[in-house]
Amino acid sequence: MDALIPFTTSGSLVDIVDKRVLIVLRDGRNLFGVLRSYDQYANLVLESTIERIFHTHKPIYTDAYVGLFLIRGENVVLLGEVDLDMEDEVPVRPAANAEEAKEIMASIEEKKAYKKRTDPVKTDALTKMGFSAIKEEGDNY
Repeated sequence: MDALIPFTTSGSLVDIVDKRVLIVLRDGRNLFGVLRSYDQYANLVLESTIERIFHTHKPIYTDAYVGLFLIRGENVVLLGEVDLDMEDEVPVRPAANAEEAKEIMASIEEKKAYKKRTDPVKTDALTKMGFSAIKEEGDNY
């Protein structure tokens, strides 16, 4: 009977070891790399990792090479294998020049500034509704 129960733990990652994966983290970062190892807590080791930074309003992106990357399992929102055949058919293109890359970074900074302005309002509203009022980083969703 137990053999019929599918993997629902980190054991299900065994099929994608040594394959190219996309990982989305809780802070919104998108990482592409080769999954080299994992443990029972879904802590992951990525090799040849790049962080893909997307423009907020245009279908362009830029990549930042980050190399070997260790990710704590609790920070993973999404993990999936990258289909190498389909990867080139995605309608988002890389930044063509340094000017477009600067534009992408400016859009990210604008998004961060907006979040910094609106987070206190959101926190106050949630506090009035009875949610946690802790004002530091952590697991406050």
